[in-house]
Amino acid sequence: MNLDNLQQKLIAAARTAQPSDRVPYAFEKRIMARLAEAAHIDVLGAWSAALWRAAVPCIAITLLSGAWLLWSGHQQDSSEFSQEFDTAVFASAGSADEAW
Repeated sequence: MNLDNLQQKLIAAARTAQPSDRVPYAFEKRIMARLAEAAHIDVLGAWSAALWRAAVPCIAITLLSGAWLLWSGHQQDSSEFSQEFDTAVFASAGSADEAW
């Protein structure tokens, strides 16, 4: 099928058809009413729906991590935790001072 030939035939057929001067009754009012309906966006409703959808996975993650913490059986001494935490937090600070 020759697409250029088909396009030329369609354009020629469209040019021969005369457009109608008749406009449907209240056409402008119907179009303006639809534009006004489409312009109204409920941002607060969209945020509310998104947050409610996100609440269920957040609760599930919280419950799973809490259960994992309770059943892990790995108990650490609080002094070990504080030392490991200090090491993790200040690890990058020590390397930055050496670079300068």
